[in-house]
Amino acid sequence: MWETVSDAFLDTLRIFPFILVIYILIELVEHKTSFTEDHERLQGGLAPLIGAATGIIPQCGFSVMAAKLYDRGLIRTGTLLAVFLATSDEALIILLSEGSKVNVIVPLVVIKLAVAVAAGYGANLLLPRERLALPLAGEDVHGFSCGREHEGGDIKVFVVEPLLHSLKITLYLLLVNLALGLVIYKVGEDAISETLVAGGPYVQPLISAAVGLIPNCASSVVITDTYINGFMTFGSCVAGLCANAGLGFVVLLRNTKKIKRNVALVAAVYLISVLAGMAINAVQQLAGI
Repeated sequence: MWETVSDAFLDTLRIFPFILVIYILIELVEHKTSFTEDHERLQGGLAPLIGAATGIIPQCGFSVMAAKLYDRGLIRTGTLLAVFLATSDEALIILLSEGSKVNVIVPLVVIKLAVAVAAGYGANLLLPRERLALPLAGEDVHGFSCGREHEGGDIKVFVVEPLLHSLKITLYLLLVNLALGLVIYKVGEDAISETLVAGGPYVQPLISAAVGLIPNCASSVVITDTYINGFMTFGSCVAGLCANAGLGFVVLLRNTKKIKRNVALVAAVYLISVLAGMAINAVQQLAGI
């Protein structure tokens, strides 16, 4: 058992430097992105495509921004859905740090972009009469991965805050690795594999997408690490990560005056994510992958 604990600790410690570097870069991107400069493009015909491409950036700050803009009537429903479905929170960071699964990053990004863009344009076709507001003079909206702007000098903003965020994600990873390692030690890989196979490719996406809806970066860590350790199919991983819009859901659901609309949007994200995951699992099963 101590070997399991040691392996979990060493595996997690090994990827910490990569996580830290990526979060420093993300902090720089967040401070350079604002609505004032991009509002015409985000309200135009290419908005779902731009929203999806923005959401792919590995953090949930842009889903927070999209939720704020949507609540103010500054972007359409399709653009919001595109950002939410493309967002993967911490997943790409973990995959980049974990060399054994780096080859799935391109397929994952391509599939999530395709799902997000299709859903975005589909929603806009279904809601052609949505009216957009114009930004107020001097109005600016930023998105930050933790839901608030980091204040202080450059050292605090671009070194201390990324370091703290990296330590938090590393702790989540360690806990997940420990939990999975202990389960494997106690139960055995064969028993776990048999249980997952019994669940079938159409049950896992239902569960993983529900986990993805949890508005915390821990959910993307659990989904990604479970997939890396071989206990989740690729399609189920996609379902969980498509549903993983992070704090964007929290910002959206704060508006209790439009609770029915907001719950419908969450349900739409969940349904689209599950269907995407099931479709991928079905294709892989037919192809014998």
